[in-house]
Amino acid sequence: MSKKKVITSTGVEVRHKPLGLRIWNNRGYYLMFLPVFVFVLIVYYWPMLGIRYSLYDYKPVGDKVFVGLKHFQNMFQTAAFWNSFKNTLILSVTKLIITTFTSVIVSVFLNEMGNLFAKKTLQTIIYLPHFMSWAVVASIFTLLLSPSATGMVNGWLKSANIIQQGEEIYFLASPKWWRTIFYLINIWKETGWGTIIFLATLSGINPELYEAADIDGATRMQKIRYVTMPALANTIITVLILNLARVMNMFESVFVLYNSAVYEVSDVISTYIYRQTFTSAMPNYGYSTAVGLFKSLVGCVLVLVCNYASKKTRGRGIV
Repeated sequence: MSKKKVITSTGVEVRHKPLGLRIWNNRGYYLMFLPVFVFVLIVYYWPMLGIRYSLYDYKPVGDKVFVGLKHFQNMFQTAAFWNSFKNTLILSVTKLIITTFTSVIVSVFLNEMGNLFAKKTLQTIIYLPHFMSWAVVASIFTLLLSPSATGMVNGWLKSANIIQQGEEIYFLASPKWWRTIFYLINIWKETGWGTIIFLATLSGINPELYEAADIDGATRMQKIRYVTMPALANTIITVLILNLARVMNMFESVFVLYNSAVYEVSDVISTYIYRQTFTSAMPNYGYSTAVGLFKSLVGCVLVLVCNYASKKTRGRGIV
């Protein structure tokens, strides 16, 4: 059995064993990988065969009927779909920018803390909300923001004479306030976790840069501006690019906080698909599949765009 000759970068000629022989020699590793491979095929790839139903009228009763691109035409002509698409982009991108910005600010201030015990304690406190489920978070803030007697925020507003009795604000049912509350809740829940990668970057900054800045008479704020922030710039861009590829996947954080009174400003594509599929008296699974396929295609385009941007900024892609 012949072996393929390969010339290495050092000019040394080596002979590669045939593929079949290499697989046999490493059969133990392939057997270990086999369950994972089967799991990926069943959980991730087998369901992809269902995209064919986007071309059918497929309802709980009756046979499926081929309709071609009818569902896509209906989708693009539906105002509710375009509203959910717009809300998805607005909520996802705004949340991404705000949470990244707050994570950077918190990371910088944590890095500047001299008391190690206080720093570790504060880190632990701001990390904890990340580990709470969105259902629990929604329950907490629903109580805090309630217009009833249990609503702490409305109680404070009345105590400060900002509002009067009978003028209580139901923040989570007000189109005017819902997005603001949504952003604040996300800041509270995700900022601490987002600081991890930035703190890791800050810990890798050469201390000699700060020493040189001290010799030059730089103040603490000047060191943050001219040493810390430039060191964080590449990480910030990387985090934004990587997270931008996932902006179409928003569901749970919206689903547990929204209601029919705020669909106009809160309904995203994933919740729109959910309502079309599970809350309709006679759902059309073909239409839901078409919307889901469109969301996946947009997400794929965003991944490719982000991959291109990553190559331009980092020198390597994300996929």
